[in-house]
This record gives sequence, C-alpha cells and structure tokens, in this order.
Amino acid sequence: MIGLDETLQIIEMLQNEHLDVRAVNMGVDLFDCADRDLDRSCRLIKEKIVRYASPLIGVCQSISRRYGIPIVNKRVAVSPIADVMAGHDRDGLLQVAHTLDEAAELAGIDIIGGYSALVQKGMTVADRALIESLPDVLSQTTRLCTSVNAASTKAGINVDALLLLGRIWRDTAALTADADGFGCCKLSVFANMPEDNPFMAGAYKGIGEPETVINIGVSGPGVVKRAIERLRQNNRDCNLGNVAEEIKNTAFRVTRCGELIGREVAKAIGAEFGIVDLSLAPTPEIGDSVGEIFQAMGIPHVGGPGTTAALAMLNDAVKKGGAFASSSVGGLSGAFIPVAEDSALAKAAEDGHLTLEKLEAMTSVCSVGLDMVALPGDTSAETLAALAMDELAIGVINRKTTSVRIIPVPGKKAGDRAVFGGLFGESPIMAIPDGASQAFVQMGGRIPAPLTSLNN
Repeated sequence: MIGLDETLQIIEMLQNEHLDVRAVNMGVDLFDCADRDLDRSCRLIKEKIVRYASPLIGVCQSISRRYGIPIVNKRVAVSPIADVMAGHDRDGLLQVAHTLDEAAELAGIDIIGGYSALVQKGMTVADRALIESLPDVLSQTTRLCTSVNAASTKAGINVDALLLLGRIWRDTAALTADADGFGCCKLSVFANMPEDNPFMAGAYKGIGEPETVINIGVSGPGVVKRAIERLRQNNRDCNLGNVAEEIKNTAFRVTRCGELIGREVAKAIGAEFGIVDLSLAPTPEIGDSVGEIFQAMGIPHVGGPGTTAALAMLNDAVKKGGAFASSSVGGLSGAFIPVAEDSALAKAAEDGHLTLEKLEAMTSVCSVGLDMVALPGDTSAETLAALAMDELAIGVINRKTTSVRIIPVPGKKAGDRAVFGGLFGESPIMAIPDGASQAFVQMGGRIPAPLTSLNN
C-alpha cells in the first residue's frame, strides 16, 4: 500500500510537475487470426482488436478519475505482423496495415503498434515484404506505428536490412514531404528490441506474452527536475551522490504510482498485468524535458562536457529506484533523449551545443538511441544506413537496447527547421557527413555477433 507521505508527494507531482501515465498499452495476440485467405484474416484481426480494446478507453477514464492521475495515451500492440502474416505478399501486408489502422479507430485507440519485423539474423520473404511496404503504410495510415529489429547481441547486425531501410527512410520521407517527412517519425529500428515496450513507435506484443496483457509507461521528467531543484535549494552542500539518491527516491514513488494504475486497469479489463516501464519520456512542453534535468544538475548548455556523465547517472538512478519499487519493472525504463520531442534538447541543437556526434555518445548510456533526429533531405540511403549501424553497434556491444528514429527532411538542409507538430515537436536539422562510408556499407552482409554473445 502507498502511505500518507507518498500520497502527498504524488499529489504534488500530479498538480505541479507533469506526472502522468504516458501510455496504457494493451498487448493483443493475433496468431489465431492467421489465414491463407487474406480477407478472412483481416476480418478476424479487426474483430479481435475491437473486441478486446474497445473497453480500454472507458476503463482508463474511470480509473483516471478515481485516482486523479492523467492517462495520456491508450494504445494497442499486436503480435509482429511479419510473422502473423507469413505467406502474404507486399500488397497483402498493406491491406493488413489498413485493417490495423481501421481497428484502432473503431476501438478509439490513439496508436497501434506491431507492424513489425525481427530481422537481426536474416529476412524471410514476409519480413522483406513488410519492410518494402513501409513507405506506403506510413504515408497512408494515421494511427499505425512500425518497427524493425535489425540487430542483437546474439545475432550481430544485419547490414543488408539496414541498406534496405536506408532507401525506405528516403522513400517514406518523400511520400510525406508536405509534413517534413513525418512518416519516418512512426518507424523505429532497433538493436535488442524489448518484448514488453509500451512506448511507440517500438511497441509490439512479444511472443512469450499472454493472450492479452497490460503494460504501463509512466513518465515524469518534470518530477525529477523539481526534485533536484528542491534538493539543491535546501542543501547547498549536496553532492552528486545526493542527487543520484534523490532521483532514485523519486523514481521509486513514480513507479509505485504506475504499478497501482496498471494493476487496476488489468483487473478491470480482464487482462494480465505485465510491466511498468518507468521511462523519462519528454514532450515538447516546457517543464516536461529531460534536457531541463541536466540544467537542474548544473549543466546550462546541454551537450557540453559532463552531459554524458549526467545522463549515465540519471539513467542508472531511475532504474535502481524502479527496480526497488516493483518486481514488474520492464521495457526500457530509463531516460529518453528524442531531440524534436524535447524543447531543451532541440534548443541545445539549435544553439550548436548538441551535435550529432555528442548525441551518439550520449546514447551509449541512455535507454533508447538516436531518437527523433531530423537530417538533411539529400542524405544518401547509404549514410542513413551507416548512421543506424553505428547506433545499433552501441547496443550490440553493450548488450542494451538502442534504436534509431531518423527523419531525412525533403528539401531542407542542416540548420533549417523541421516541424512535426503535437507530441512529435520540432527541431533544427542536424548536420551529418554524407557519402564518407558508402563503400563500407555497400559491402552488405552481417556484422557477426560479439564475443559477449557467448554467455550461455
């Protein structure tokens, strides 16, 4: 049970510090909907999603009112479609994508994920068909998010898949050029993709999950920022160890709050409870920024020396607090640094303090990777693939999840501004050396798994 002191602290977080349940994600298994008859399979998919997910909106609204805790997004993640729809071609998969989008709209769901392929060691016919369908899918649907796992510590890095994705990024951007290449905002490419991630665009329902499962994503960068500010104001002699302890204690309280909501939703809807993902996922709103946490720590220019160390400390303290609060912590659980979605990070990039190279260094100690990074529209497919290779290599070698969500913005160059709107935000377009690694990337194949993969 949550005690009185914790309750009062949570009330303060809710009222003044942007604490919310960022996402309630229902996982729905679709393997029993697979059929050689495409129309029948699509009908079964739509019926099952609508049947299970439709009650989610009312349940979340009821629980949100009862506890006074905002639940921002109601989402669904389904089994990886490349596996569910094995045997169907590109056109068939595009039809499934529209079915998923329609089902989400009928159920009242904000976003649906799971249009996914896991290709870390190679691509099946269905995997390739799904990836090749992505430009049309991302330009023609509104609620569907997509993901590809192209690397893992056990398998290495599938460079052939990344070469294909380099072209996909460019084609998707071109088809959504009137929105600054917005389609690419709904595609994440991973190394070591987690099976229980409630955050989009990377959510899908893992193979080992129950028939239906509720995963919760709780976010509170504003809560952490204010906790650090109070600590430094009230204790002028505090050191970094004290700051880490305060972050850990704050993460503990936020996790307890998230688990309470998650278990209530699961019970009310008749699904199993999965995990709480305590990830400091920012929004473009002032006061809801991971970059502002660094500033509260004493780094006025995000991206300057010390930023990577501050991020490492933040990420570790969040995980420690969450793990102590609940035995059901999972997903990513750490700090996100999506440039366009974080006002302080976007400002740092605009001012030249946060470069692409520094951002990549920071991703070695955060929870995701090169996230919501806008690039010049003429960046070659090979350079996009090489950038993804670099980021996924960090995950493979360090046995952690990393990802890329990059947007080559058509018709714009470094220093121009990309505007995506809503929670996706806006940011300056970051400079990237183009063409320098073309011969390396075009060799293709697969970078073998590292020695650390032999840990059985």
